[in-house]
Amino acid sequence: MKKITRMLAIAVLAVTAYLCLWPVPIEPVSWQAPAAPGYSGPHAPNNRLADIQLIALNGETGPEHVALGPDGKLYAAMASGNIVRMNPGGTAQEIFVNTGGRVLGFDFDADGNLIAADAMKGLLSIGPDRAVRVLIDTVNGDPVRYANAVVVAANGKIYFTDASTRFAPKDWGGTFAASILDIMEQSSTGRVLEYDPTQKTARIIAQGLSFANGIALSQNEQTLFVNETGRYRVWKIAVSADNLDVSQGSSIQAAVLLDNLPGYPDNLMRGLDGKIWLGFAKPRNPVIDAMSGKPFLRQVTLRLPRALWPVPKAYGHVIAFNEKGKVLDDLQDPTGAYPETTAVTETRDRLYIQSLHAKGLGWLARTE
Repeated sequence: MKKITRMLAIAVLAVTAYLCLWPVPIEPVSWQAPAAPGYSGPHAPNNRLADIQLIALNGETGPEHVALGPDGKLYAAMASGNIVRMNPGGTAQEIFVNTGGRVLGFDFDADGNLIAADAMKGLLSIGPDRAVRVLIDTVNGDPVRYANAVVVAANGKIYFTDASTRFAPKDWGGTFAASILDIMEQSSTGRVLEYDPTQKTARIIAQGLSFANGIALSQNEQTLFVNETGRYRVWKIAVSADNLDVSQGSSIQAAVLLDNLPGYPDNLMRGLDGKIWLGFAKPRNPVIDAMSGKPFLRQVTLRLPRALWPVPKAYGHVIAFNEKGKVLDDLQDPTGAYPETTAVTETRDRLYIQSLHAKGLGWLARTE
């Protein structure tokens, strides 16, 4: 009996030492998550996303970003690195290009080039001839580690997010794994960048964001809307800002537009009639929020088997808002049958629902 007791004590000590001391890649920063609002007010529970229909993708997964091209075709960026082109109804699918990385967002410039934020490669330009060219993969000598979302202004300038300067997907097991590490750490190293293709110069507009994600331009193109995924909010940031540190709080050039959202905001997409669409990849998790001020517990969590991590449940949720921050539309599916609803691409006929991991492209008939 004494021998068994001794062995159990040694095992307990070994497990305790492992949970307390085993190296993990994050250096967590303490912060205070606001009390979750739940699904209330403009986000009251509904099932408006439950009737989603699917376009089969011939074995492709993860239509993370979807947009109509100048040729009237629908383009979708897939987990395989392929950008698939198809008719708006989903027919005549073809691989337009494979970047060799993972495109998370793209836009088209005035010459019809597809400007892509590739999490593995940086900022790319893909011509109508399908030639892929790297526009930029460093800023001031510092690598662009996690290019995430991009928008092209009428004057040709390109604005994009670098989600994390700590965790590059190519070094940390892909985009999803790297995003988990960055959000668990909360070191707020995400930034908003500008690239001027005429001058071939890049600059930092803003930094200090906890996982800088989706990006969209205001109608007058003087303001950027940027999702800060790790802090559940959306910022308004002046395009004229220069190396602004938003972790210091609001200023004349930057302010929080939507705060304390019920989930992790992902992509932003300009819709019709002045709307901006936002998708929530996951809802909030009370365990994760409770650990916001407990950095050590976040380190312990990463030492646990992944099956024991407090992963938020599946929950489909997209919203539309205007430039003043008023929520105009809210569509939910509490079952989460269509996984990680990252945003909406709105056309006159349909709402295409983007997803990080879905095996089909979701859509709903658009209603006035």
